Amino acid sequence: MNAQETRLVIVMRTDLGMGKGKIAAQAAHAAVAAAVRQQRTAAFADWWRAGQPKVVLKVGDEDTLGLVVAAAEEAGLPVEVVHDAGRTQVAAGTATCCAIGPARGAALQPVTGSLSLL
Repeated sequence: MNAQETRLVIVMRTDLGMGKGKIAAQAAHAAVAAAVRQQRTAAFADWWRAGQPKVVLKVGDEDTLGLVVAAAEEAGLPVEVVHDAGRTQVAAGTATCCAIGPARGAALQPVTGSLSLL
């Protein structure tokens, strides 16, 4: 990850058995929530100008997602957690993923650098 590049990281749970379409929808929810929340920030402007780079990473369970969210918050990074409405594949209120950023790669690396691509 380029230390200077501003990007949005989506961290998806893989233990829920979600189909590809559901995963895509949850990632979209996370990206939209993060963008709307950060749209008046310098980081958002940089991210937008760069073409809105995103990376989707994975964690194996809710506890690990919670640890990533806590680490991002502790690092002062913007975080949006997606809780499903429960209309299709998972129970209502289930935390499916989170979006971290937009932020510079150097700030994201300590929080997400050890995670694998989805």
